Amino acid sequence: MSFWDHLEALRGVLLRIVAVVVALTVVSFMLMPHVFDTIILGPTHGDFVLYRLFERMTAAVPWLPQFTTEGFEYRLMTIEVPSQFFIHLSTSAYLAVLLSLPVAVWLLWGFVEPALYDNERGSVATAMGMSTLMFYLGMAVGYLLVFPVTFRFLAEYRVSELVDARFTLDNYLELMVTLLLVMGLVFEMPLLCWLLGRLGVLRREFFGKWRRHAVVALLLLAALVTPTGDPFTLLIVFLPIYLLYEASAWLVPPGNL
Repeated sequence: MSFWDHLEALRGVLLRIVAVVVALTVVSFMLMPHVFDTIILGPTHGDFVLYRLFERMTAAVPWLPQFTTEGFEYRLMTIEVPSQFFIHLSTSAYLAVLLSLPVAVWLLWGFVEPALYDNERGSVATAMGMSTLMFYLGMAVGYLLVFPVTFRFLAEYRVSELVDARFTLDNYLELMVTLLLVMGLVFEMPLLCWLLGRLGVLRREFFGKWRRHAVVALLLLAALVTPTGDPFTLLIVFLPIYLLYEASAWLVPPGNL
């Protein structure tokens, strides 16, 4: 194939990806009221799965600060007339892009695969599949753990009892999207380290040498995400990030730095 033939093939792949995104956007728009109530606004209700888990765990250990779900119900607000419609539309598009990611990866693989040597196809296919899986896993951890903890703290924090603070829907979604994307990217760390190891840039000894520094840095990162001062919550957020560090070390081959 000539250069222009390759461009034409890539154009066809991109058009198919756009078509999938548009179709999923329409479906997401129709389902969005249900998705909003049950998923997106889930952390605003006291019966959210993480809150109930924390309540049971702290009740079983008397010396821990007791976590309660009773009476927690946070109602968001909007301050502009058309904002709910535009949020409905934009959230549908964001959800469509997220759901179309596996299809996009599969279509791009079909475009790239003929240009690879036989010994390269397995590694590239594994990298593309694992990157998608780890991104989804990171977003799941962000939604089920990091975002609810952060939101609950910010929702209940008061600089003064005379100040009545209230999240707008825009603020809420901005915080959610930011944390979920950050966690999705953080969970790509093992894959990145694996690739650097395959290239000979990184070796397993690096992780052992800097482990103590990494623990301190990851604890600080967890403390920034969960500024509650509660060691139990801090540990819950720290453990997944630290396990990513150890998984990255395990995936990198040993050797001299």
